[in-house]
Amino acid sequence: MIAAMAAQIIDGKALAERAREDLRARAGVLRAAGTPARLDAVLINAGDNAARVYADNQARTCDEIGIDYQLHELPAGTDEPALLGVIARLNADDAVSCIMVHMPLPEGVDEYRIKGRIEADKDVEGVTPASIGNVVFGRSMRAPCTAVAALRLVESTGVDVKGKRCVVVGAGPIVGRPIAVLLMQGEATVVSCNEHTWGLAELCRTADILIPAAGVPGLIGADFVKPGALVVDVGVSRVRGPDGKNMTVGDCRFDDVREVAGWVSPVPGGVGPMTVTVLLTNVVEAGERAAGG
Repeated sequence: MIAAMAAQIIDGKALAERAREDLRARAGVLRAAGTPARLDAVLINAGDNAARVYADNQARTCDEIGIDYQLHELPAGTDEPALLGVIARLNADDAVSCIMVHMPLPEGVDEYRIKGRIEADKDVEGVTPASIGNVVFGRSMRAPCTAVAALRLVESTGVDVKGKRCVVVGAGPIVGRPIAVLLMQGEATVVSCNEHTWGLAELCRTADILIPAAGVPGLIGADFVKPGALVVDVGVSRVRGPDGKNMTVGDCRFDDVREVAGWVSPVPGGVGPMTVTVLLTNVVEAGERAAGG
């Protein structure tokens, strides 16, 4: 059991920055050799939402590290055939080594079909059906970036997941389920649930490690948290703040949870920066493989 303690903030920005120091050096070597690392991202414009926040963060961070960033921005209302056409073009382009598609997609566009069309060796996020299947079998070199980022934040605290009771709230195919699988591979005892689970607060209070990933703003309050527990908030939502402006929030009511938890990650500034760093690590590694490094 994790002992109760004064809450410590898991600073995802600081952790990500330390990792990016190495990435800058490696990306610099590739650029000096005339083979810069490159990321091609596809975004269907839906205004001010979490995908736009993520894309903007990517662009800034790629520039800082020295990665070429190509954002293929499509107009709102783009249909499935048009999006599949863009992916086919990127698959066929030898200059493209890393492809990602920002979520969510418009209504009527099949996320599974879209991700399944990305060539496996260009799947920089680890989100194609083949990649996810390999995660389950423990054979994947590239698990979904957000899931890996969440585990990196857990590891940064020094807490060993082996034997711990972990509750993951949210079972989405790209975040919640892969997080649960990665925790199982670490020999944790994992409970997967969701916002509709009966007795959710009581269940969450049994967790040594609590990972909210439901995408429900403010779902997790102090009464959901065992004293001293490790809480990594993976939820990201855009809501209207008191000043009328949009703001990014997590699944936790942060100020309440930090009074009970031993460790807690903020939103923004927690899993988000590390997710971008994991993704860009994959981009640099792809560039190194292409260059024969």
